[in-house]
Amino acid sequence: MTAAQWWGALCGLMLAVGLILTYAGLPMTRRIDLGARIEPYLDRGPQRTRLLRLDDPQPWHLADVLQPTMRRLGAGLDRVLGGAESVRARLQRAGLSADVEGFRVEQVLWGSISAVLVAALGSVLWWARGASLLALAVLIGCAFVGGVVLRDWLLSRSAERRERRIMAEFPSIAELLALSVTAGEGTVQALERVTRLSRGELAAELELCLAQARTGASLPEALQELSRRTGLSPIVRFVDGIVVAIQRGTPLGDVLRAQAADAREAARQALIEEGGKREISMMVPVVFLVLPVTVLFAVFPGATLLQVAL
Repeated sequence: MTAAQWWGALCGLMLAVGLILTYAGLPMTRRIDLGARIEPYLDRGPQRTRLLRLDDPQPWHLADVLQPTMRRLGAGLDRVLGGAESVRARLQRAGLSADVEGFRVEQVLWGSISAVLVAALGSVLWWARGASLLALAVLIGCAFVGGVVLRDWLLSRSAERRERRIMAEFPSIAELLALSVTAGEGTVQALERVTRLSRGELAAELELCLAQARTGASLPEALQELSRRTGLSPIVRFVDGIVVAIQRGTPLGDVLRAQAADAREAARQALIEEGGKREISMMVPVVFLVLPVTVLFAVFPGATLLQVAL
């Protein structure tokens, strides 16, 4: 095919896409959501006069037009990928709202941006060097999948970083809570003191527990919700110890001191494991950089003398 034929095919494809999008945006093909159905039956406040509304124009946003389409694409992506519970758990571990639909929309956006960038670069290569359109289409699809996977990987990384911060704060929080309870304060007062004096992810989670307890939930239920959100085994054991001590009336100070000691031991074990991993990673430059250079310095003089002798 000649260049004119390729340009004609591209223009025809763009025309077809435009016609499809126009048909999809018609009122007769647009699906009515629940809000549009119940809106006529809701009570509305009195509207202002049109003269006053002229001073308060509503700006037009492209996001308002693309939002229904992005939500449908996000729902389709969720049906294809699945794993909504895993995504919800990682969102909670990362300290984000458990909005799986919003996260799927973000994945679609990341994939679309990656595909558009690759399509622009591939169009330049096709125009300059005559690259294959099939290979370009496959590359665009791979870029979309790569953007989706990259957003999912970044969510996992964010959850892991937050968990590391929580575990770094956990021994100090447990020790401070044990000291507050031993000094004679109640459990709620001790938690309030800890959240007031501490800053960090775990302190924010304890503050959320106190807020849930103030709004009607019992303190054990709020603490159990904290352990479900974090999912960390030391935090789960710590919360279980506090809940059992509250429900059975056992001395809470002894339980908290034991939990603080366990937290210190877990932190020390984590440091030892991290040191072992770092030691293995430090062997990589030694084996692949330092050792070859040493061997080269040892062998090069002998090879030079052999060449001179020959």
